[in-house]
Amino acid sequence: MEWDSDSEMSGDEEGFLLSDGGPLPISFGSLVQSAPCGFVVTDALEPDHPIIYVNSVFELVTGYKAEEVIGRNCRFLQYRGPFAQRRHPLVDSTVISEIRKCLQEGIPFQGDLLNFRKDGSPLMNRLRLQPIYGDDDVITHIIGTQFFTEANIDLGPLPGSVAKASARTYDRNTSETFYRPVSVGHGTHGTICREFCGILQLSDEVISHKILSRLSPRDIASAGSVCKRFYQLTKTEDLWRMVCQNAWGSETTRVIETVPGAKRLGWVRLARELTTLEAAAWRKLTVGGAVEPFRCNFSACAVGNRLVLFGGEGVNMQPMNDTFVLDLNSSSPEWRHVKVSSPPPGRWGHTVSCLNGSWLVVFGGCGRQGLLNDVFVLDLDAQHPTWREVSVSGPPLPRSWHSSCTLDGTKLVVSGGCADSGVLLSDTFLLDLTMEKPIWREIPATWSPPSRLGHSLSVYDGRKILMFGGLAKSGPLRLRSSDVYTMDLSEEEPCWRCITGSLMPGSGNPSGISPPPRLDHVAVSLPGGRILIFGGSVAGLHSASQLYLLDPTEEKPTWRIMNVPGRPPRFAWGHSTCVVGGTRAIVLGGHTGEEWMLSELHELSLTSYEGEEKNRD
Repeated sequence: MEWDSDSEMSGDEEGFLLSDGGPLPISFGSLVQSAPCGFVVTDALEPDHPIIYVNSVFELVTGYKAEEVIGRNCRFLQYRGPFAQRRHPLVDSTVISEIRKCLQEGIPFQGDLLNFRKDGSPLMNRLRLQPIYGDDDVITHIIGTQFFTEANIDLGPLPGSVAKASARTYDRNTSETFYRPVSVGHGTHGTICREFCGILQLSDEVISHKILSRLSPRDIASAGSVCKRFYQLTKTEDLWRMVCQNAWGSETTRVIETVPGAKRLGWVRLARELTTLEAAAWRKLTVGGAVEPFRCNFSACAVGNRLVLFGGEGVNMQPMNDTFVLDLNSSSPEWRHVKVSSPPPGRWGHTVSCLNGSWLVVFGGCGRQGLLNDVFVLDLDAQHPTWREVSVSGPPLPRSWHSSCTLDGTKLVVSGGCADSGVLLSDTFLLDLTMEKPIWREIPATWSPPSRLGHSLSVYDGRKILMFGGLAKSGPLRLRSSDVYTMDLSEEEPCWRCITGSLMPGSGNPSGISPPPRLDHVAVSLPGGRILIFGGSVAGLHSASQLYLLDPTEEKPTWRIMNVPGRPPRFAWGHSTCVVGGTRAIVLGGHTGEEWMLSELHELSLTSYEGEEKNRD
């Protein structure tokens, strides 16, 4: 499916976007080969969810005309041919049960389902169902997006009469154009508007705000192929901003808007580039100032478009407690030492996180007196920034080399690490800093991943966390890991689930080439819930500079290798990174194998405007 762009399209382009001169003719064979998108709307307020609209791709691929299916439930596609009396036995009943469950709970569904054309030939349908809510929070419609591909199943032909009738339907359809509206109104554009208003009886504003804005960026690109009216609606910047906000969260979109150049690029292009990562590129970042004195094992995080560094290990294992800020919105970024009151005790092997838009939260680490489990907060935007220790109940064991992440901008999650005497930990704690008297709460689990240190913890899809890698305990040994575990903290009883690993409950292996086992790497959470893995201490001769991408929201998560142009960091491990402005990952620090580096910064730009800004300069 092609994405819309700011450039003018020509009639030679492939895909489903309409040219300015009208609809593109397309044959049935090329339609199936290019994975066409069917589009179905059902009425959720009526019993059995009757169909109230199908697009031309649905008719073209399935062989069923709109007048044959309007008023029926979509399950007839699970029957082989129009005269079948029951669901075909090869249709996966577990997928059907999952669809029913999602519809009952009013949540989106995505999965692969075996369907059949009218002539009985099989199709694989990558189906996405999105409930649409009305003003009173009642589901009014279900939007179904269908990506059809051929199914490699030989079932033999149906009786000749049905096949011949269906063949006549295909011959007639393939001679028509991609868009074929019903005969209502006068003129092509008027026909389209009359057709949609007659079916959905909704205005452009309602369609945009109540239906299209609830879809994912990829689905919006597909919806634009339904008809000229949807195509025009999906070209508006306001709609794409709403789509990005719903898909990535209001905080991410707010931060993106503050980045210089984002407005010029526009939300349509931003959504495309941050979804496909087609514009991703490495470049070396030159900044002024310096972080002095020299250090390693520090921690850094992003606060909006600012990079903040705290603490670290100085010469002769000296724990440090100073704070540095790099404002990347500045025309000439430079490191600035921030004068703060009441700094925490010096430390290294700690974590620093951003909460509430401008708060820095420091937890744990190793100080002059040993391991720590204290919590300190700093409001970076205060007129006189002052660190304050948070008095909390039920703290976790003191630790270092743990991992942490933040939820909802208010909660700190801490996992694993190394306790006294080198004991590895496997616990997970949550701290809500909005409470008057914050209390650490251990997240109980019937099973936890093996204890580890040097792993990463990332947030995706709202309130889900993902753990990757680290130095994990395996019997009497400690081995580098490439296992992936997830936990949904929105559940009443959260539990760890193993996406990949050996001899673990629920273990499996996502397809694709998985990263080699590692620790002290970095994991970057990208808009849309994907996790980017980079660097670390990697066993063997594997390259630590290779980028790996995983989308844990997929039904079958798949590792992908990202081949990114430009110059990646030349050091291998012990660095720190964070996403700044939602569109770029800044990598600083690290160890070359011979010396620690802090003067070099590298940027992984996820969109093209950073490169455009550089070229202008």
